[in-house]
Amino acid sequence: MEFTGTVPPELGNLSFLAFLSLYNNSFHRSLPKELANLRRLKYLNLANNNFNGEIPYWIGSFTTLQSLFLFGNSFRGSVPSSLSYLSKLETLDLYNNLLQGNIPEEIGNLPSLKTFYLDKNQLSGSIPSSIFNISSLQSIDFSDNHLSGFIPSPNLNMSSLKIIDFSTNNLSGPLPLDMFDLLPDLEEIYLSWNQLFGSIPSSLFSCQKLRIVSLSNNHFEGTIPEESRNLTMLIQLFLGLNNFTGTIPSEISNLRNLETLSLGVNRITGLIPPTIFNVSTMINIAISANYFSGNLPSSTGLRLPNLKQLLLGQNELRGPIPSSISNASQLVTLELSLNSFSGFIPDEIGNLRNLQRLHLARNHLTSRSSSPKLNFLSSLTNCKKLTSLVLYGNPLNGTLPVTIGNLSTALQALLLYESNIKGSIPGEIGSLSNLTSLNLENNELTGTLPSSIGRLIRLQYLSLQNNNLQGTIPSELCHLENGSIPACLGNLSSLRTLSLASNGFNSTMQSTLWGLRDILHINLSANSLSGSLPSDIGNLKVLTELDLSRNQLTGDIPITIGDLKDLKHLSLEDNRIQGSIPQSFGSMISLELLDLSKNSLSGAIPKSLETLLYLIHLNVSFNSLEGEVPSGGPFVNFSSFSFMGNQGLCGQQRMHLPPCKTSTSRRSNTTAGLVLKYILPATLSTILVLVLIIVYLKWHKKNANQPNKEDSLPLETWRRIPYRDLERATEGFSERNFLGSGSFGSVYKGKLLDGVEIAVKVFNMQEEKALRSFETECAVMGSIRHRNLTKIISSCSSGDFKGLVLEFMPNGNLEQWLYYDEKNLDLVERLNIMIDVASAVDDFGLAKLLGDGDSETQTMTLATIGYMAPEFGSEGIVSIKGDVYSYGILLLETFTRKKPTDEMFDGEMNLKSWMRESLSADSDSDAVIQVVDEYLLRKYDENFEANKGCLISIMQLSLNCSADSPEERIDMGAVLARLNKIKVKFIKDSARN
Repeated sequence: MEFTGTVPPELGNLSFLAFLSLYNNSFHRSLPKELANLRRLKYLNLANNNFNGEIPYWIGSFTTLQSLFLFGNSFRGSVPSSLSYLSKLETLDLYNNLLQGNIPEEIGNLPSLKTFYLDKNQLSGSIPSSIFNISSLQSIDFSDNHLSGFIPSPNLNMSSLKIIDFSTNNLSGPLPLDMFDLLPDLEEIYLSWNQLFGSIPSSLFSCQKLRIVSLSNNHFEGTIPEESRNLTMLIQLFLGLNNFTGTIPSEISNLRNLETLSLGVNRITGLIPPTIFNVSTMINIAISANYFSGNLPSSTGLRLPNLKQLLLGQNELRGPIPSSISNASQLVTLELSLNSFSGFIPDEIGNLRNLQRLHLARNHLTSRSSSPKLNFLSSLTNCKKLTSLVLYGNPLNGTLPVTIGNLSTALQALLLYESNIKGSIPGEIGSLSNLTSLNLENNELTGTLPSSIGRLIRLQYLSLQNNNLQGTIPSELCHLENGSIPACLGNLSSLRTLSLASNGFNSTMQSTLWGLRDILHINLSANSLSGSLPSDIGNLKVLTELDLSRNQLTGDIPITIGDLKDLKHLSLEDNRIQGSIPQSFGSMISLELLDLSKNSLSGAIPKSLETLLYLIHLNVSFNSLEGEVPSGGPFVNFSSFSFMGNQGLCGQQRMHLPPCKTSTSRRSNTTAGLVLKYILPATLSTILVLVLIIVYLKWHKKNANQPNKEDSLPLETWRRIPYRDLERATEGFSERNFLGSGSFGSVYKGKLLDGVEIAVKVFNMQEEKALRSFETECAVMGSIRHRNLTKIISSCSSGDFKGLVLEFMPNGNLEQWLYYDEKNLDLVERLNIMIDVASAVDDFGLAKLLGDGDSETQTMTLATIGYMAPEFGSEGIVSIKGDVYSYGILLLETFTRKKPTDEMFDGEMNLKSWMRESLSADSDSDAVIQVVDEYLLRKYDENFEANKGCLISIMQLSLNCSADSPEERIDMGAVLARLNKIKVKFIKDSARN
């Protein structure tokens, strides 16, 4: 029977009461003061009720009290110091309340206390040293609070103390070297989830009765001491999520009672001692995310009859997976992902009848070549308890067998993406009735989507993007007959992620698709979807990502889209959408990325977008927008590339837009280092030098080469500036005004009499080809205006003096920001620069400048050493693909801060080969740390994994750009798209940390 209400004050009249238990009821409010009359109480249990208020001070008057249980209530305030008066108290349990403040020092005056529990409160301050004055103490638990400071050492022999739990606090500092000297009978020590550092005191290993040691999730360092062999009674050892180095001492295998060995997420190296796999008592081996190398012993599993978890993921293990692992018959979880295992996936794994999770992702595993079918999947049909099958990122090289439908009906996750899977999706997959996550993206699947997927009624995540699937999405997907993207998709109420991007689906948009009110992510990009966005789109109240880019959508954007207040990522890029941008976009308060580029939108950019405080990326380029670009809120961070290709827009000079007023205004620079023109004045003119030369050759040959209308700006009349004005402006070309030097001369900063700041490029006429370079640049720059090219103000030719007067860029150039400036460009800033550079090269590279669709031409002009493509050096060929090569080298330089002409590169070693070797399959998994700029990737940064993943993607892209063979290089349009995807993914990954 459960009592409710309040405790009647009349209870205090029972003055002879010695035992009172109101345990596990629903009493509430505070304790009546009349209970203070119960002076003869020896046992008081008020646990698991709803009492609130402060713990009464008068409880300290119960001088005969031996046991006090107040756990599982809502008591607030501090721990009353009056408890120290309870000289006969043996048990004090205040677990799971809302207590705050410090633990009173006086609590150490309880001479009879044996059990002291304050866990799961909100206590702060340090642990009072007086706690270790209580010689009778047997068990102490202060876990799950906000305690800070150092852990004190015992001052006297505490042979009775068996359990210490200070886990999940904010304790810091090293453990005292003598902390365990006076704890001879300690059996369990829990210090995990704190901020402790230093090495493990050797005194710990003198506690030979220890059964559990939990030090995980701290900052401990050093090696695992060999003295651990002394802990012969040890059952569980938790040292994961620290900074331990060295190797696993083989002596650990002498711990014949050991059941759990947890060393994951450290920096331990070397081989895994094979004797560990001979400890027959072992239940859990968790050593993932280290640097273990070598092969697994061929006998793995033979002597592990009790093993339930084997977690070896994210190491550097290689070789085959031993088939003997099937002898560990109790195995529930096998995690070998993110290693370098090779060979076949053993069919014998199917003998593990208790297996629930099989994770082998990101290895080099394959299926037996005797059949094109992935027949190892058939062997797994014996694993009737299997809930998670994760094999992505392996070269499986086969087709899905129909037996996939015979896998465990308990299966919830089937992740086979990026695995070179070919053929069609078997209809039998619809038999996996409990599947919640199905990911087959980035394979080579063909054919149509089987209607049987409609039977997967619990499906929450479906991703089939980047395959070769075609046709319409079948109406049977949701049990109805209704064409196109079936209206019945709205019936899949469990669906949380729908990703069908980069296929050949040619459906129309049905309004009932927007009935999936609990869906979080929709990605249907890069298909041939048609139709318009319905007003029902506003129903998706919890949607966080919507990507419908690169389709054939038409019509207006409905104003109801503003109801998507949780939406963070919206991309409608490259469709045929018309009309204006709705004012309601200002209501999408969570928006971080908005891409409406390459449509037919018209009208003004709504000023309501200024309220989107989290907006990081905006792209409305290549529409027909007009009017003033907003300047407040997030717009202060956007560059001109967010708005390019809209002839009617006007706004601030820093955005490289024409002024909205009629008065003439000279152009100014954008924010530091975010546009290509910063690269021009300095010595690293890697791509534009080639561009200028080719333009001049074509111009000279054809006598006319007008710039692309979309990429050019109106021509302006050059100023006439005599030599003496330039000499005065640069203070006689003084060293103080020197900015840098290039192939044919030097650049100086100057200021004309009217206050205009300039940069003067002075050609060294002693160089053989300087005159030709001067004439080339005069001709080309006099004919071209482009938002990404430094504007030329004038030229000056007086006797032997040849110079160009350029617009001055006060924020310098990329070389200065990379190599000389004290402020280091962060990862996002460099990404923005290279996205802008890629956009410029795509719009204004050789592909546009060659004129009549030529793909290549030939010149004997010398290109910039280190940046030129191999075909230029050997044959003098300049081509569109040469632009890509030069860009790839510049991309490498930007993120490694290493010039291709660096003295470290000699002989056969160059910047590109150095990077390729570092990213090879045989290299260290963290080798990228050694090659990228040290300011971009530090092992202990909060966003280390996000930074690392982003940089690896960028480095791989740079190698794709700079392939030796022109045919193997990707085009600049694809480069730009991938960089934008890398940036968006990086922003998302960083936000999760």
